[in-house]
Amino acid sequence: MDKVRAAAVQATPVFLHRDETVEKAVRLIREAAAEGAGLVVFPETFIPTYPDWVWRAGVWDETSEALYGRLYEESVVVPSATTETLGRAARRAKAYVSMGVNEREEWSGTIYNTQLYFGPDGTLLGKHRKLMPTGGERLVWGYGDGSTLVSFETPFGRLGGLTCWENYMPLARFAMYAQGVDVWCAPTWDFGDAWVATLRHIAKEGRVFVIGVAPLLRGSDVPDDVPGRSTLWKGKSDWMNQGYSAIVGPNGEILAGPLVKEEGILYAELDAAKARASRHQFDPVGHYSRPDVFQLTVRSQANPQVVDGDAEPLPASRGRAAGKRPNAGRPSH
Repeated sequence: MDKVRAAAVQATPVFLHRDETVEKAVRLIREAAAEGAGLVVFPETFIPTYPDWVWRAGVWDETSEALYGRLYEESVVVPSATTETLGRAARRAKAYVSMGVNEREEWSGTIYNTQLYFGPDGTLLGKHRKLMPTGGERLVWGYGDGSTLVSFETPFGRLGGLTCWENYMPLARFAMYAQGVDVWCAPTWDFGDAWVATLRHIAKEGRVFVIGVAPLLRGSDVPDDVPGRSTLWKGKSDWMNQGYSAIVGPNGEILAGPLVKEEGILYAELDAAKARASRHQFDPVGHYSRPDVFQLTVRSQANPQVVDGDAEPLPASRGRAAGKRPNAGRPSH
């Protein structure tokens, strides 16, 4: 089992500008790689930004519709030239990259909160769509399904995770623990001491390394060409997100951060062997799970809108290297 130097990138996107944000992400991946990072994790929906206006604008008014239209146009189709650019950056960095995007499909008007995973060869390994948008987020994002509860085998352990308040969903956490995740990505919009405590809880509960990473955004970061700019956002004192990114070890200890009110990259060395060894005390899906009392069923198939009744069903796309899950000592699900 190899060790890996992980990087949590707390940065400000170029608000609602996809290509410019991608350019910044490529620079940051290069910067992290120069510091020896083999895993680089970006915040939730970093490209082209988190839609903060869902907490500020009216419901289905003219401004919110214009903002949604702008977000739709600037969202990422998977695969596309954007994902190819990000893949090249991962390949040049020789690093695994976890990147948050607003994702849309060319034939649909729905946007998804998606975390993309790239391998060090530049391959798009797979994606996770947020299962449950929170509160106002439901005005802009659709729901993910069980087919993107993915994890990936790497030289430094199994890589996976959940997005933002999905990390408060006990059954979703259990489903990911059951895949044998060692390194847990927790891209988020939440911030503050309570969120850092959540990261520490997940690390100790799952006996995993947790990389919690949020963006840094203020009202002054919103360009003048964004609809509703003058009425919804103020200046530098108008904090949308203060960061609080942190990297946590499998006993709940903070290894780096939290980083507050500034852009930057946090680094920490992760050793999955230590995470696995610590499970002799507590393994939530092994000796501490009581499968004779509790059982979780996960519907891991996709839910297409149209199904050919005469054709054989196709297996759900689980992401590269995500199809095989460790079963020894694990409850079925």
